[in-house]
Amino acid sequence: MAHTKAQGSVRGNRDSISKRLGVKLYGGEKAIAGNIIVRQKGTKFFPGDGVMMGRDYTIFSIIEGIVKFKISRGKKIIDVLPVK
Repeated sequence: MAHTKAQGSVRGNRDSISKRLGVKLYGGEKAIAGNIIVRQKGTKFFPGDGVMMGRDYTIFSIIEGIVKFKISRGKKIIDVLPVK
């Protein structure tokens, strides 16, 4: 008899859903108040002028302007500079 026995199904091929983290607006791009600039876990980036950080470490714009990334004392800081 050339029959195979029934095989069990694979259990270990599940994947978790992605969290969609990362930079949403890059340096030089225009932001309006409320725009999310970075979604992050912990403080990879710190808020500078014209931005605030939410409870989940999301950095968002509070004014209309141009996004600027800079490094100061080893910290990556995000500013939104108002357009004139």
